[in-house]
Amino acid sequence: MRQRLLAAAAELIPERGWTAVSTRVLAERAGVTPSVVHYHFPSLGALLNEAAVGAMRQVLDGVDGILGLARTPADAVEVLLGSTDQYSGNDPTSLLFVEAYLAATRDEGLRAEIVGVVDGFRRRLGSWFGERGVPLAEETASVVAACVDGVLLHRGLGVGADPAAVVAVVRRLVGREEG
Repeated sequence: MRQRLLAAAAELIPERGWTAVSTRVLAERAGVTPSVVHYHFPSLGALLNEAAVGAMRQVLDGVDGILGLARTPADAVEVLLGSTDQYSGNDPTSLLFVEAYLAATRDEGLRAEIVGVVDGFRRRLGSWFGERGVPLAEETASVVAACVDGVLLHRGLGVGADPAAVVAVVRRLVGREEG
């Protein structure tokens, strides 16, 4: 039941927007009564937070598999940015991230959870870069992560740069080209 509620929340947040998800609408989507929502979660906010952070963690944890496909830091950037091709900026996953980031500006607990997920992603990427000799590996990973976020935000606005040009620019951040 708990997983059904989390899945319903992860669907509703991008569809309706964070503040438009009510207990009644969520319960309807999950096929339960509203009282079941409060049986499994202390509040609607706690449920929305857990659903969003769980979805974000799932996406960002996928970086380990992506890095497994890369031989060099430049390859990693290409594979990482290439993995974003599945996101238009207006797709449910992108919108879930945007809604969660926005909600985190008003919810310190959610902000801390998102920071933990993003920081874990940056640390894994920074460690991978460091093992391959990228100077200022953790800082570089932070910039690369911010670039990925920015690319997706711009796509959602319809002002995305040419993907090949973005890859070329970001590849330069990780050092000289290997050949």
